Amino acid sequence: MNPTETKVWAELEAHFIELKQLTIAELFALDPSRGKQFAYDAPYWHVNLAKQRLTEETLKLLLRLAKEQGVQAEARAMFRGERINQTENRAVLHTALRQMGGEDLIVEGENITAQVRAVLGRMEVFCAKVHGGELVGHTGKPLRSVVNIGIGGSDLGPLMVYEALRYYALEGIRVEFVSNIDATHLVETLKGLDPEETLFIIASKTFTTQETLTNARSAKEWLLRGLRAGEEAVAKHFCALSTNLEKVEEFGIAKENIFGFWDWVGGRYSLTSAIGLSLMLGLGVENFHALRKGFYAMDRHFLEAEEEENLPLILALVGLWNNNFFGAESLAILPYDQYLHRFPAYLQQGDMESNGKAVDRQGNPVRYQTGPIIWGEPGTNGQHAFYQLIHQGTKLIPCDFIGFARPLNPLGDHHKKLMSNFFAQQQALAFGRTEAEARAMGIKEEVLPYRVFSGSRPTTCLLAEQLTPESLGALIALYEHKIFCQGILWNLDSFDQWGVELGKELAGQILPLLAGGKESVPSDSALAEVLEYYFKKQNHE
Repeated sequence: MNPTETKVWAELEAHFIELKQLTIAELFALDPSRGKQFAYDAPYWHVNLAKQRLTEETLKLLLRLAKEQGVQAEARAMFRGERINQTENRAVLHTALRQMGGEDLIVEGENITAQVRAVLGRMEVFCAKVHGGELVGHTGKPLRSVVNIGIGGSDLGPLMVYEALRYYALEGIRVEFVSNIDATHLVETLKGLDPEETLFIIASKTFTTQETLTNARSAKEWLLRGLRAGEEAVAKHFCALSTNLEKVEEFGIAKENIFGFWDWVGGRYSLTSAIGLSLMLGLGVENFHALRKGFYAMDRHFLEAEEEENLPLILALVGLWNNNFFGAESLAILPYDQYLHRFPAYLQQGDMESNGKAVDRQGNPVRYQTGPIIWGEPGTNGQHAFYQLIHQGTKLIPCDFIGFARPLNPLGDHHKKLMSNFFAQQQALAFGRTEAEARAMGIKEEVLPYRVFSGSRPTTCLLAEQLTPESLGALIALYEHKIFCQGILWNLDSFDQWGVELGKELAGQILPLLAGGKESVPSDSALAEVLEYYFKKQNHE
């Protein structure tokens, strides 16, 4: 259903007209206890929404919208394995990948849980052989360097998690990630690696992805050249995460080193499937399952918690409030932990590929704003870069601040200084500084306008005790389910990504032009002009 055509949407619009007159400072003045009122707990995470521009009445109305849009019913359908990805006629069952209870999930006569356990069991055996030195390379040396070759969800998820949990990484195993078809990414990654000790993981469901297969072939050439060996060496140094057994075997990868997954695993939700093999190798089996434990805990919270306490749903509703009523077009993800430096990029795909849509589930164009632009950097780096725009720019940019009570690397007073900035930035964005306050500080009149801050910039505070595999898994699942809820609220199919395909199709048409040189004639005059320059510089004319 189009959310803007519901009765409650009209009530929200009327409520917004009243509320937008109030600043965050005024909301605190009207209700000094709102700090407790808007605090929420979910597995591994404590969240405070008091510095959002909303009231209890706002949330009541938003929760009514969620009921009218059937968010919880859609969530149950997803967990049951119904084919909620309508345009591809697929189930969406990434939650089955991290199911840790004893129950089995049967979908359309298939035991999904048993299938997941079987693949995870094979992954565990494979990792044990690598870690124990039983699985060796072509020359008999143990495999100590792992290079994951994939793109999109086959790269971003494992890369982000490995960086986030680098503190827990196993000694003696080095894990690298290659995604870009730009040869520089592969060349720079392979520098310093020993072919005799290198294991390549080729992650591609169809084993046809252009970027991944191009990098895989070049990696194969590098390996065989370095080993001075024939094709027989490939089986000792390559494994595949794919469902296309025929093409994988054509590449030279042994059957026992192929790990499959299913149509109901979307790329951006796949890191706890076979796509996570690099994580199991680099972090160890126990840490991989601890990550799944965190996912599972948040999954259960999302499925079972009452709407008023359901954190993914509440975050989704607050995001919609900022997006569709205050007109915020982006969301800044600001983790105050260096280990999470790739987390904003990971969420870019998770959110923008899911809800970057302008057609609803009935095939109609939408007339309202949908998914936000997701961006961000770790604090405090961002403070010395783009926070100026957040504080005093002309755009309203809601911010999610992510922090931890205890550091993994306690060193002097680093963590206290880091977290003082974490809390202070939220204070500054919420309350700003008035002219009167600036004058009281003795700021000169000629610079007074530059030293005033409007405040009322909405922020969400997300706090956990410490960055662990469990808390990271719960954090990822929290955002996954938030994105899902927003898709239902906006009446979108969050699980297809047809917009990704057009560029791929056109690249396939342009590639022959590049191979054909000047004799090829593109239909686009601008393309013709830039290709003329391209060929000229290629040939040093």
